[in-house]
Amino acid sequence: MAPVVEFQAAVALLGRFPALSGFDLTVGAGEIVLLQGPNGAGKTSFLRACCGLLAVSAGTASVLGHDLRVDRRAVRRHVGLLAHENHLYADLWVRDQVRFRAACARAEPGEVGAAMDRLGLPPRLWRVATERLSAGQRRRVALASLVVRRPRLWLLDEPHAGLDADGRDALDELLVDATKAGATVLFASHELDRAEAVATRRITVQGGSVVEDAYVA
Repeated sequence: MAPVVEFQAAVALLGRFPALSGFDLTVGAGEIVLLQGPNGAGKTSFLRACCGLLAVSAGTASVLGHDLRVDRRAVRRHVGLLAHENHLYADLWVRDQVRFRAACARAEPGEVGAAMDRLGLPPRLWRVATERLSAGQRRRVALASLVVRRPRLWLLDEPHAGLDADGRDALDELLVDATKAGATVLFASHELDRAEAVATRRITVQGGSVVEDAYVA
């Protein structure tokens, strides 16, 4: 089976700065891969490169069989990115926020309610504008919006941030269930105790390169 992600000697620039510098990583289907390393190491840049938001200028890079150096837009319909920012529409109701993402992915109507239930968003919040929610509730809405897109590759940047203990537990269960259903997960985190409890593999990034690759027992 072809790898889900395959980067070899990949280079990506932010201006003239090499955000990725000789980045080598191959990820197979069904893995939950933790990306760790100091701020500025290249973790976020790698996630952005995987979904085509950051161009790879040298080396090779493919995601789900798509050559990112040839066409980095083609992969976007198959991946889901949760960044530091939730990228939600402040004035939309919670339900409409998730409905919009579901419609873009041609999901079934019933998947909207199921995703919100799964993320612990009770019906009393469905008709509340997103801007009126707490930080943790907004993170749950962002996650529900990702779930209804049914991505084959999940790309998460500090996904536990802003969530309470119940929300963090729900997210961990969600990641495991997603991989059981055939998806692959890459996530960056500084919360190593929690992250390593769910990850199957740990990648250490420094200076835009992979410096350690280990499977988690």
